[in-house]
Amino acid sequence: MKMIKTAFVTASLALSMTPGLGMAQTELQFGHVGNPGSLFDTSANEFAKRANERLGDDYEVQVYGSSQLGGDSSMMQKLKLGQLTFTLPSTVMSSVVDEFGLFEMPYLIQDRDHMKRVIEEVLEPDLYPLAEEEGYKILAVWENGFRQITNNQRPINTPEDLDGLKLRTPKGEWRVRMFEEYGANPSPMALSEVFTALQTGTMDGQENPLVQIYSQKFQEVQDYLSMTNHVYTPAYVVVSKSHWEDLPEDVRDVLEETAQEVQDFVYETAAKQDEELLSEMEAAGMQINEADKQAFIDASGPVYELFDEEVEGGGDLVDRVLALGEEG
Repeated sequence: MKMIKTAFVTASLALSMTPGLGMAQTELQFGHVGNPGSLFDTSANEFAKRANERLGDDYEVQVYGSSQLGGDSSMMQKLKLGQLTFTLPSTVMSSVVDEFGLFEMPYLIQDRDHMKRVIEEVLEPDLYPLAEEEGYKILAVWENGFRQITNNQRPINTPEDLDGLKLRTPKGEWRVRMFEEYGANPSPMALSEVFTALQTGTMDGQENPLVQIYSQKFQEVQDYLSMTNHVYTPAYVVVSKSHWEDLPEDVRDVLEETAQEVQDFVYETAAKQDEELLSEMEAAGMQINEADKQAFIDASGPVYELFDEEVEGGGDLVDRVLALGEEG
């Protein structure tokens, strides 16, 4: 009896989500890990607002943030299963395609104008096809941002200050290896688990862009904020390649064009938030310092060497990105 009831509910839900047959629009779910007020949340909601104005009556984008639909890895799987339409991975893309580890290299991206050139000259022609080989299509590149370090032990001025520090990182191999090279004790962990880990002392610190730090309320459980700018992380608007092709062409056109159009909004919002949030962090009682970035750059050589050795064409990708930085 229970199985019959479950089947009836599932069939009823499917009917309600079918254009023209039920009362509801087809819901296109957009899942991400950002909390309210984060750049992810602001970006996804802006995309949904603009897309829904153009989609008509049959389809509607609905945003589910705060890891409601799972962590990054889980949502990437849900894309392939057709349980989710969009997600917004960042670091985790390097676990899907080795070459995306490019954006885990320290001090590679200079600024957002540099990143725009990299999207056009490297990401779109070279890395997008690699993602498609794994079953994913990238509609646009947004932003996670320039990453900083917080902790409860001491200000981080040079890599030596990280010695032995228990530091949470995202689930990406190269971030772990970078901080190991700097002397820290890094541990990958889902973003939704980090606040408790910091609060209980399981982790001494973590690294994230300012807007993630603030929206996750890490300033409530961390004493020190060190401005290292050690990595700039893009965020990718990703869909399942196969399920994407099931959508009508006009719907796909609206969604892809809107995702790309929102990029400028994302960059403008991110730059504004970076300026505003430092004073908010200071007001919350955090001690803020500017790290010796050259000391970190000098300590980063081995990470680049490993990337060149272990990722086919890795050194060439790095050289091309660096050359695009010189054009600015």
